[in-house]
Amino acid sequence: MIFSPPLVPARLLRRYKRFLFDAILEDGREITGFCPNTGSMRGLTAPGSRIWLSRHDVTSRKYAHALELVEADGTVVGVNTALPNRLAEEAILSGLVPRLAGFSSLKREQRYGRNSRIDILLEDESKGSVHVEVKNVHFIREPGLAEFPDSVTTRGAKHLDEMGDLVDAGKRAAMLFIIQRSDCDQLRICADLDPGYGRAFARAIARGV
Repeated sequence: MIFSPPLVPARLLRRYKRFLFDAILEDGREITGFCPNTGSMRGLTAPGSRIWLSRHDVTSRKYAHALELVEADGTVVGVNTALPNRLAEEAILSGLVPRLAGFSSLKREQRYGRNSRIDILLEDESKGSVHVEVKNVHFIREPGLAEFPDSVTTRGAKHLDEMGDLVDAGKRAAMLFIIQRSDCDQLRICADLDPGYGRAFARAIARGV
């Protein structure tokens, strides 16, 4: 993905109240910005970390800067949880996800289940349809092994159960985990930090998600 305009480098001072961060720009100015990530961001909030920010010059936004990337563990990590849907769409349309390739239609944010929205709905006259839920992953504790989630997510567990309901109704459903860091090639469900999500994931797999 190409960021346009280019991202603004800075140094992180602190992240707080889940949605806010303070940082120092390269010209020495201290700013407060918006953090588009509601998770714990474990291991990614050390003061002094090199970060990259997008800038939005629109009057409707309270904060002009948003946190996009954090340098940690010798790599650059994407923390904006809104980006994985765009990354997933690019990958699917480019044929980089073989089991989700070849569909004639891709729709975003379609309603399903109990007042929920699916991230991506793929449809094709001959292949049928697949409901795809996309999750952002950036947490690691062991080299090369990404883990999800990094904190309790009852909403994520709810989505897994609803996707299981789709399968029970004769439809196809898939989870697509987007690992926004280059130092991992495996994924593990972090059931010790969120046992509820771990159980929901196991139920979903057993049901055919």
